[in-house]
Amino acid sequence: MSDAVLTPTEREKLRVIRDANEGKLTNGQAGKILKLSIRQLQRLKRKVKEAGGQALVHGLKNQVGNHQISLKQKGQILGLIRERYADFKPSFAAEKLAENHHISVNPETLRLWLIEEKLWKVKKQKSVKYHAWRERKEYFGELQQFDGSYHYWFERRLLDEEGNPQEACLLASIDDATGKITHALFDFNEGVVPVFTFWKEYLSKSGKPLGIYLDKYSTYKINHKNAVDNSELLTQFEKAMNLLNIKVITANSPQAKGRIERLFGTLQDRLVKELRLNNINTIKGGNCFLKEVFIPKFNAKFSVKALKEGNIHSPPTGLEKQSLSSIFSIKSHRRVNNDYTLQFQNHFYQLEQVQPVTIRPKEKIIIEEWLDKSLHFSFKEKYLKYFLLPQRPLKLKTAPAVLTTHKSNWKPPKNHPWRKAWRG
Repeated sequence: MSDAVLTPTEREKLRVIRDANEGKLTNGQAGKILKLSIRQLQRLKRKVKEAGGQALVHGLKNQVGNHQISLKQKGQILGLIRERYADFKPSFAAEKLAENHHISVNPETLRLWLIEEKLWKVKKQKSVKYHAWRERKEYFGELQQFDGSYHYWFERRLLDEEGNPQEACLLASIDDATGKITHALFDFNEGVVPVFTFWKEYLSKSGKPLGIYLDKYSTYKINHKNAVDNSELLTQFEKAMNLLNIKVITANSPQAKGRIERLFGTLQDRLVKELRLNNINTIKGGNCFLKEVFIPKFNAKFSVKALKEGNIHSPPTGLEKQSLSSIFSIKSHRRVNNDYTLQFQNHFYQLEQVQPVTIRPKEKIIIEEWLDKSLHFSFKEKYLKYFLLPQRPLKLKTAPAVLTTHKSNWKPPKNHPWRKAWRG
């Protein structure tokens, strides 16, 4: 081979080796110049003596690589991309090709192909200001970052009553130490009931984390048209967490709880497309997919190892397990009327004549709305017996002075609810 077909780098390398062969350079000097060991240099000197400049040219130069993808297969891959993965990022598209079609292609190769076909646009990298990252917690279960994200998770497949595309809210928690999604739940809003449902399921599955890091402003006040019952969420949530001895930490900015914010950014890309590929268009179907498929796969790919081994979630105590429905209930206060009725949400309720605890008119009781929509009246840690009245009760001239564990001597009139057969 003529020296003219060599690259400038190969020609310079050849010059140094020839000088070494002619004794103008020692092996040590030539090795330093070419950054080669003495043994490598001696092997090249022998090859150059036998074959000349050809010895420095790689055997596959200007030839098709053994692992090059054929033009036919390249066309098939690009056809699949256009048909099913047109809006996927190159790395995610490469994953789906391997997972769903058993086609292995390097993400960077696929990126170049997509740029050539104008299916992917190169984005300019933003200049990032210096930010001091907070170190991760040491143990799994030490801190959970929690938030909700309103988004068209089901694209145009989830419709409201009028047939219009509807947003859904994804509630999610991510473990600070490992980056694992510890729980996720779709609902229509970020209200009291969805949030309590989320954490009741979390405790039943994983136990109690030491702390929860959440948004001070956007998560727990009305800041979205779908957050219909958020006015008292923070107060109710804090009370529940205090009963469970779980520390609640509020962030002053979204950047402070960056892991959950970045998680939602990733999910708004990946999860939306996964739901589309699996043709899921309901909240219930989405929750099943999260639990059974998406979260295990996501954690296997993206989670990291905690700094220290061990899970420091603590199981709920026996009393806490028995009281979970009460703890995760919406609590309101009402006073008992003179006739031992109560008014709540435009309904009237009559207390039974026999109660597990002594109660008098004007006593302040707690009304618990459980997640199953049942009502429970609590006084001095006892649940009172009651029934719903069909209408506003009639005024009584007299009433018993007190309700206790046995019937009083007071005789109710014939039209009193205690005498009615429909009660209960």
